[in-house]
Amino acid sequence: MNYQYFIIIGVLIFILLIVLKANKKDFNIEANKLVEYLGGKDNILNMEVNMSRFKVTLRDVSIVNKEAIQKLGAKGIVEIDNQLKIILGPDAKALERYIDELK
Repeated sequence: MNYQYFIIIGVLIFILLIVLKANKKDFNIEANKLVEYLGGKDNILNMEVNMSRFKVTLRDVSIVNKEAIQKLGAKGIVEIDNQLKIILGPDAKALERYIDELK
């Protein structure tokens, strides 16, 4: 009789793991999209990360797709001259490392 409870709990845990894995975003795909929306890796001159803020200096800010960056999950974007400050959250530091590897 008790084994039925173990089977039910096991199935529920299995379903929970599947749902969590399906909701997890693939970081490399998201990072590639962000680089593309910033105008490509050749458009990126310099990067700096401060906590959750990703500051990037660009050759040409006019080719940046800010709407797409917002849809990707950015909490905010501030443009000053040829720099963008993008609030990304905890993935900002990982993104900086990923873009450094692309260059």
